[in-house]
Amino acid sequence: MKKRIYVVVILFTIHCSLFISHAVAQTEPEYRLEVGGGIGMVSYEGDFNGNIFKNPQVGVSLMAKYRFNPRVALAFDMTYMKLKGSAKDVSSYMPTPWQDYSFKRKTGDVGVRVEYNFWPYGTGMEYRGAQRLTPYICIGLGATVYKTDKPQVAMNVPLGLGVKYKAADRVNLTLEWAMHFSATDRLDGVDSPYGIKSSGLFKNTDCYSMLRLSVSYDLWAKCKTCHNDRD
Repeated sequence: MKKRIYVVVILFTIHCSLFISHAVAQTEPEYRLEVGGGIGMVSYEGDFNGNIFKNPQVGVSLMAKYRFNPRVALAFDMTYMKLKGSAKDVSSYMPTPWQDYSFKRKTGDVGVRVEYNFWPYGTGMEYRGAQRLTPYICIGLGATVYKTDKPQVAMNVPLGLGVKYKAADRVNLTLEWAMHFSATDRLDGVDSPYGIKSSGLFKNTDCYSMLRLSVSYDLWAKCKTCHNDRD
């Protein structure tokens, strides 16, 4: 008789624990906005560097993201960085005026992009398949601010992939690699050293990539009584 009582008590305890966990998950707030910053390594690729692993420079970013739902977010970021390149890092022949050319300059990037998570991202929504860890892809539109003889602005298209991890209920860790395809050939200060004219928007232009680790904090809890709770 005592054994039966023990079994009933254990089963009742497990049932209550599961019920409480499910109730907490349903009442835990979802957040629409996250803000944070990141640091990473930036590599220039163009006429004076054909390898993104050469001459990496430090880049620092500030960012904000608005989550439409657990899979899609709109991100805005600003990055301060340096780009560096040298004719010595190019295996192909360089025209005489540029054989000893090198550069290192401060550059800025401002952009907006759409992020798509492969799995629903977050906590407190496990009953809807939410995950603490998810890979994602992103694409957007940005502006590169640089200076040669005078300040210049060029459009760029960032295309990247990464992974997000929910370290705590409101803390996010992100590791991302993105390539920024710019619409200019003068990020290195030289417009086509080979004298080849570009006939396309991104043909024969400079680009740069960034491997970035960022931390962000969730804000703006979604109202549970507003609109549809399943958004």
